[in-house]
Amino acid sequence: MADARPPEEPVIRVVAMPADTNPAGDIFGGWLMSWMDLAASTMASRRARGRAATIAVESMTFLRPVVVGDEVSFYARLVATGRTSMKIDVEAWRRHRESDETHQVTSATFTFVAIGADRRPRELPPA
Repeated sequence: MADARPPEEPVIRVVAMPADTNPAGDIFGGWLMSWMDLAASTMASRRARGRAATIAVESMTFLRPVVVGDEVSFYARLVATGRTSMKIDVEAWRRHRESDETHQVTSATFTFVAIGADRRPRELPPA
């Protein structure tokens, strides 16, 4: 039975390939984390209307494996903003290439800070 995916469209979709595996043939957790960071940064840059930098990632638990050929969808949702910072929840979901069922793989909360050309924090523009 499939899990209940988030209602919004994914920010990124990618297919896990053999080059994304470790010597045992499993998809690296770091591969998933890097795609999650890209999904979060897409949302952070849009909200900041410019550059944003990752400053923290909270609690990542791997719920299911991802195998070569799986389509992985990354969903991002802005959950909080501060003066310069943003918290973005990201979920990763897998779909086996020969199925319509999807299952959550992992999730984490990413914190970003809007940065200026000098690479220093800057205030977020009005929403």
